[in-house]
Amino acid sequence: MTSIPHPDSEPIAVRCAAITVSDTRTPDTDRSGRIVRTRLVEAGHAIAAYEILKDDPVAIRDLLMTLASRDDLDAIVFNGGTGIAPRDTTYDAIASLLEKTLPGFGEIFRSLSYHEIGSRAIASRAIAGVYHSKLIFSIPGSTGAVNLALERLILPELVHLVSQLTRSPA
Repeated sequence: MTSIPHPDSEPIAVRCAAITVSDTRTPDTDRSGRIVRTRLVEAGHAIAAYEILKDDPVAIRDLLMTLASRDDLDAIVFNGGTGIAPRDTTYDAIASLLEKTLPGFGEIFRSLSYHEIGSRAIASRAIAGVYHSKLIFSIPGSTGAVNLALERLILPELVHLVSQLTRSPA
């Protein structure tokens, strides 16, 4: 693994929302949502919201707009609904709202996925960006994808990216 180009000056606890997009999962069966929450808390961050949401673009957009208006959140991690099946609408709902995108997130996620699962990685529409000064991640809902995204991309950069969003202009 490569080193961090410039370490963060001080660790901060990022206030996060964990959202699972699924037509079938319940709090008892939502392993991926549990992984997101557990890993964030283990890394010193806080979970300020958790929800399981049906894969409906209007509901996804409405929830994102509601969460982005909250002062007690810095970042929102969606999992699920990023494929190409007819019911996979998370990417479309979120991408249309992002004010800034982080193209490298999806690109690197798919590259890392390719090394783990092969050519099926092309079906992932993982995305990250900024909406109303909140950091947004949308990742596939499989436990493998969630672990990969958290370990290799989200947790190593979460504090730095949130710090960039909250830093006062010079």
